[in-house]
Amino acid sequence: MSDSHGGLTATVTPEIAQSTFYDAVIVGSGVSGSIVAKELTKAGYRVLMLEAGPGKDLTIPGYQKYVDQFYTAATKDNNAPFKRNPNAAMPRGTDVKPLRPGEPNTAAYMVQQGPFVSDSSYSRVLGGTTMHFESKTPRMLPEDFKMRTLFGHGLDWPLSYQELQPYYRKAEAEMGVSGEVQTQDFKHINPESGEPTEASLYADDYVFPMHGMPPSYLDQCVDKGIEGMEVEIGAEKHALRVRPFPQGRNGIPNQAYAPYNNGKPFLPKGAVSAHQNEMGERCQGNNNCTPICPVQAKYDARKTLADAMRTGRVDLLPQAVASRVTVNPDNGKISEVEVKCYQEMNNPSHQSIKVSGKLFIMAANAVENARLMLASGLSSSSGLMGKNLMDHPYLLTWGLLPEIAGTYRGTVCTSGISDLRSGYFRKQQAAFAIDIHNDGWGWATGAPYQNLVQAVDGMNKYGTALREEMVSQLSRQLLMAVMVELPAMESNRITVDPQFTDALGNMRPVLSFNVPDYSLEGVSYARQLTERIFQRSGAEDYTQYDPLNYGYISYKGQGYELKGGNHLAGTHIMGTSKANSVVDRHQKSWDHDNLYLVGAGSMVSIGTSNTTLTMAATCFLASEAILAQLKTMQN
Repeated sequence: MSDSHGGLTATVTPEIAQSTFYDAVIVGSGVSGSIVAKELTKAGYRVLMLEAGPGKDLTIPGYQKYVDQFYTAATKDNNAPFKRNPNAAMPRGTDVKPLRPGEPNTAAYMVQQGPFVSDSSYSRVLGGTTMHFESKTPRMLPEDFKMRTLFGHGLDWPLSYQELQPYYRKAEAEMGVSGEVQTQDFKHINPESGEPTEASLYADDYVFPMHGMPPSYLDQCVDKGIEGMEVEIGAEKHALRVRPFPQGRNGIPNQAYAPYNNGKPFLPKGAVSAHQNEMGERCQGNNNCTPICPVQAKYDARKTLADAMRTGRVDLLPQAVASRVTVNPDNGKISEVEVKCYQEMNNPSHQSIKVSGKLFIMAANAVENARLMLASGLSSSSGLMGKNLMDHPYLLTWGLLPEIAGTYRGTVCTSGISDLRSGYFRKQQAAFAIDIHNDGWGWATGAPYQNLVQAVDGMNKYGTALREEMVSQLSRQLLMAVMVELPAMESNRITVDPQFTDALGNMRPVLSFNVPDYSLEGVSYARQLTERIFQRSGAEDYTQYDPLNYGYISYKGQGYELKGGNHLAGTHIMGTSKANSVVDRHQKSWDHDNLYLVGAGSMVSIGTSNTTLTMAATCFLASEAILAQLKTMQN
């Protein structure tokens, strides 16, 4: 299905959506909803997809407007490519303010009650948060699925790593992961024996669909600095090295992947278009690929959704905000979803409709799924809807290397230090992974703009002297971003309150969040470790944390400033019964037989992995159950 501009068309009017009975109604067009839509339409089922944001970027020119919007934006936050949309507002770090005692923070879309204030964000546009994600795709570790059993923190999954492994492979194929399996060979713990092992996380002779992205020169400089470095945590010793990350971006297809692709070479997905084009075929190393890849070489969920739309079995209804889920009191099944459809982003005028189908799949994100269900009065039998919210607190540390290291060249993050993701020390403190950022101090200080202002206003530099000063500063910047694990806690949660509503009158999400001592122990250790790494590398440590900033937190006499990781998860966790969870291992609601809540909200732990690959894997698993249920409903 295409239009004259080379885009995909599957949009329908509210009237058509309301008058059609679908096999499945999917709320949200991010990676979760797009995977389910692709699997269902491939099997011949008809799907309605509701997207709260606009759906006009399914052409190359349409996508380019997002790129241009980012280039001209005064502030370069994660959602800078997207115009503000009060009718489907989304969190933006630039809106977050410090919390005043006794007052909720209502400045940003996501109301915050503290005690910790987070700047985590997500995107409400076609493709969801994959439109701005960093694209790192490490798998979770086998031990991450048994946190409670092995370490006494968090919760255990009703799934094992081994059970999820074939779906990880499906997710890596769908996202077109580039990487080298042999770089992911760090020690981890066998969850069955409880003993350390060097067994491959990937098994067999598996390889990724595409060869890995080369480490940046900055990565190589850091690796040289830590060569031979060994650290102790408790009674354990861990050798450190810099390893490239698997990434969801197009590289060089790996010919050895053919046995895992029906004997055929892997074919990367380029720019979303109805026609063959030469855009998006290979990563070009753009430094602003986060928040948006200018050439569409990075994966985003529109690429999966486009495959589903080409079947002709997807009806897409954009600018349609799901406002209420209705339950049939006679059988406990979902009967319909109430939707508010608006025409203009800055005009709250809207049309209300109701859509129906056999099955309903909530695939918005961890926050919006919980918000919608709670706004509908559906808190689940366990009372856990909205609870156990997780995210990765990030500790940023930054220094200036003694020699030019090629900073600001290459994609945002190509490599990092993963050796402290695993260990028995996790009984006492959180594990963490360290990202090496190729974009300098941007996240931490606003570089390079801040450096220019300082050089001109503070140092009176201009002309040749200014150029030399900028080269000296910017090409030596090293930012190490430490991603710290945070276990599931019921007190970390999303709620709703009728006093906080958006432009359409829908209740906004209310966040109550804190960082536990378990994670802060990891933060404390990580800060000391980065100081040692700076010393070994000859880098001057410029790290400073401001007590007046919203992310500032004190622990054991030391102050730290933490950033949100945008890895929101855990608000409708899966489990073994309706007493200890919201959904089962297939992400099917315990309370409503025709309802699935899919995505990161179903995750029980997040370990030290970016969440996108794991949520994609769980959605492939869920799709099998959804298809099986649809088949029985036909008989």
